[in-house]
Amino acid sequence: MFVIREKFFSIGDDFDVLDEHGNKVFHVDGKVLSIRDKVVIEDASGQEVATLHRHLVSLRPTYEIRIGGEKAAEVRKKLFTPFRDKFTIDVPGPDDLEMKGDLLDHEYVIERGGEEVAAVSKRWLTIRDTYAVQISAGVEPLLIIGAVLALDLALERAEDKKEKKDRDED
Repeated sequence: MFVIREKFFSIGDDFDVLDEHGNKVFHVDGKVLSIRDKVVIEDASGQEVATLHRHLVSLRPTYEIRIGGEKAAEVRKKLFTPFRDKFTIDVPGPDDLEMKGDLLDHEYVIERGGEEVAAVSKRWLTIRDTYAVQISAGVEPLLIIGAVLALDLALERAEDKKEKKDRDED
């Protein structure tokens, strides 16, 4: 299980992804947030192991995850999902994943072919403004953590746009 702090992008600071014992597993560099919404993930020794950035030109929110310099996946919002947001984690080959559930409140699962491979929940923790990511054995943790962070970026960006629109209408 991994522990991630909620709403880190609004501040843009660095933070650590912890294991269930409170040990640092990854460090996320939020200071590199730019117009492309680029985030760098480092291992505990400070080596870059993954990056995530937003595609500037796309019909829907799309984020690319690179692990070890190689493109690992694109995370994008599904176009037609009435009543609920759904995001796809498009990996090379046929094994795409889908994020579904209550994405805004960090209560959702990630599935591959209808099988749950990860779950995200705030209910498992008593620490305020954090959520847990439980990943099944055999699933690349950086792919799942990158996808969860991409979703957070997309939702934060959508919320900022909505707030700006609401202010402009007043």
